[in-house]
Amino acid sequence: MSLFDRAVVATLPLVPRPLVRKFASRYIAGETLSDALDTIRDLNKTDIRATLDVLGEHISRIEQANGPRDAYLEALDAIRDSGVDSNVSVKLTQLGLAIDPEACYRNIEAIVSRAASYGMTVRLDMEDSTCTDPTLDVYRRLRREYDNVGIVLQSMLRRSLRDVKALAEYAPSVRVCKGIYVEPWEVAYQEDELVSRNFVSVLEAVIEAGGFAAIATHDERLVYEGLRVVEERQLDQSRYEFQMLLGVREELRDIIVRDGHPLRVYVPFGRQWYAYSMRRMRENPRVAGLVAKAVLGMGEERSRKG
Repeated sequence: MSLFDRAVVATLPLVPRPLVRKFASRYIAGETLSDALDTIRDLNKTDIRATLDVLGEHISRIEQANGPRDAYLEALDAIRDSGVDSNVSVKLTQLGLAIDPEACYRNIEAIVSRAASYGMTVRLDMEDSTCTDPTLDVYRRLRREYDNVGIVLQSMLRRSLRDVKALAEYAPSVRVCKGIYVEPWEVAYQEDELVSRNFVSVLEAVIEAGGFAAIATHDERLVYEGLRVVEERQLDQSRYEFQMLLGVREELRDIIVRDGHPLRVYVPFGRQWYAYSMRRMRENPRVAGLVAKAVLGMGEERSRKG
């Protein structure tokens, strides 16, 4: 971590809320479900799919999980009624994973069941490494009854290649991403080159398992590798898509779509936008540094390079 990034993290609480909101507005659809649906409609007009995320993560009491659960059920109803092309992504800590795993399962099962009745997919987001095993346990349990469930694996984690091979019996739908959490050396690769090499290995393992590959990256090198794998294996478009975050590398996103590849954008919304933004910057000081440089007008060139 650079001295600049350290300084930024130390002063995050002093950053005025309006300034954080100004930066976050490009990457968050808004506070309401209506805001998110408007964003998705605009994306759909350019042949881009979406995955909707209700902002929020860890809760302190299991009763607090009722709000996120009901928000997702409402979102699924709205997606069906509006006809937009979107699925949903869910962080299980919102639903009580760290407090009451059984209650968490009941909450996510309600969401997956509703989505299944509408022909929609639910993807279980992956959080820090302490959540990996519990999240995979929920995924396996859901897959005993439902086919409309996907998972996320992070190539920064040393275990991810083993995990995808262990899931092969499900021919899993896997979002392969680098991961953003700060993890210890014994758990995660620290060098970007190793993270990228493992990204390709995990992607290839998903395809070899007969699964669906969601290639989630803003790194043009990995987009290139994803395209290479798709072309070498002559994958049908029912077997893969690219995924990107709202507001990030839009020029690269447009090139992927222009060249005829399916692409889905992650669309977060909700009143917890401030906590989400601050949490992400604390978890990854490099991101905080980039935010500060962007605010100061120092990061435009670097952001274009990815």
